[in-house]
Order: sequence, then structure tokens, then C-alpha cells
Amino acid sequence: MVKVIWTEPALTDIEDIIEYISRDSMAYAARVGTSIVEAPRRLEEFPRCGRVVPEFENGNIRELIYGSYRIIYVIREEGCFIVAVTHGSRDILRHIDSGGWDILTYLS
Repeated sequence: MVKVIWTEPALTDIEDIIEYISRDSMAYAARVGTSIVEAPRRLEEFPRCGRVVPEFENGNIRELIYGSYRIIYVIREEGCFIVAVTHGSRDILRHIDSGGWDILTYLS
């Protein structure tokens, strides 16, 4: 069984998503937040079940899709590191360039 490890940036992403959605509905925000956190549990048994993130073309950088959100993770010996959660409409490479995520750090 593979360990699923949430990084601080990914947890901050979820907090931001919940805060944004809660402006319209606290109940829906809580439901979305819970679902996003639960989605990666399948990685414990199937770490490669997510698709390769097209922006990186690296077999160890993958993503799960939940609704409109991309849950991006890096596979390492120690486990699957959830490194970012973002809306599908966002430009991942631009966000990385602006210092938003440090995905490549988790490849070492």
C-alpha cells in the first residue's frame, strides 16, 4: 500500500477553494472540500491511476480529476505527494512560474 501525503501548498489550495465556494453556499463548499480530500485515497492501491499531466510529460507527475478540479500529485518511493489542487481552467505553467507551486521540488 502506497502512502498519500498532502503538501502544505495543496492544503492551502483546498482552503482557498472552500473559501471561494462558501461565498455562495457553505454546505456545497464543505461537500466539495471533503470530496477533493477523499478522491486521492485510491492512490494508496493504484498510484498510477491518474493521467500524466500533459504540461509536464513526466510519468511521475500525474493528476486526478474531480469535477472541475485537477488534483496534481508526484509519485516517489516514499509515496504519492499531493502537490496542488486547481481549477481546470487555470494555466498551471503560469502559476508555477509565478511561484505558486513548487511541483518540481518533489521530483528529487
